[in-house]
Amino acid sequence: MGVWKTLANQLEPALAQFQAWGIKGVKVDFMQRDDQPVIDFYHRVARELAKRKMLVDFHGGQRPALMTRTWPNIISTEGVKGMEHLKWSNVSDPEHNVTLPFTRMFLGPMDYTPGAMLNATRAQFKPVFKQPMSLGTRAHQVAMYVVFESPLQMLADSPTNYMREAETTDFLRRIPTVWDETRVLDGRIGDYVVVARRSGGDWFVGAMTDWTPRELEIDLASILPPPNPRVTWQMASFADGADADRVPTSYQRASAAVTPGARIKVKLAAGGGWAARISPAWKIQRDGAVGGKPVAP
Repeated sequence: MGVWKTLANQLEPALAQFQAWGIKGVKVDFMQRDDQPVIDFYHRVARELAKRKMLVDFHGGQRPALMTRTWPNIISTEGVKGMEHLKWSNVSDPEHNVTLPFTRMFLGPMDYTPGAMLNATRAQFKPVFKQPMSLGTRAHQVAMYVVFESPLQMLADSPTNYMREAETTDFLRRIPTVWDETRVLDGRIGDYVVVARRSGGDWFVGAMTDWTPRELEIDLASILPPPNPRVTWQMASFADGADADRVPTSYQRASAAVTPGARIKVKLAAGGGWAARISPAWKIQRDGAVGGKPVAP
């Protein structure tokens, strides 16, 4: 990752050196403006990287709008009030998070930088620059990896927190960053959203709510193929714990056999979320990705 002006001043020699090192892409940061010289810089960088079959992520940049159609090697940009804003404010809260899929995400992939392991309610939250926390539950954070699209997905927290939270990290590492199909199952701007995404034969579902607790129903018939006696499906889920409204780090991992016509009831705490991987049973068992206790569908 580099500062944009430093790269702009030596673009072609720098990219030639990166290519010689075998680097497949670059992340450029701190443009923080959208005047014509910077817009020209975006196109110049994307063009030169495309010549070298390299990717680019413009962090600290504007919304991608149609640039990703002109330059498919632009895999993501920032252009959003993401998680880092919680270092100094409370703006990136659950209501903001369930507004973004209806607004910013229409303009292309975004670097929101999710994945906070230090989670807080509104009453508990305070901005702490050197050890920031998030607003909402742990499951709300996990669901972002399905709901928010970014082919170069980030992790917001420190390595020691991920080492400490091995169960959460184990669930996150199985969520893809690119998708074959996306379906919006339910949602209301600023209130809640439910998104399903397919990678190969696996479906991932993410649900997020604002500060209102909710019970949602997910119709698996809307994503799974018709019943086949030779295929059984397993759902590995990551849900709000029973006390997540008071202890937002509380979560429950569970597994369940599901049928394509099932309707799954999902309970979301205030500022909560829910995420699941739904796969042929043999794949989840092979990957050891079940986790938690078996529950009835």
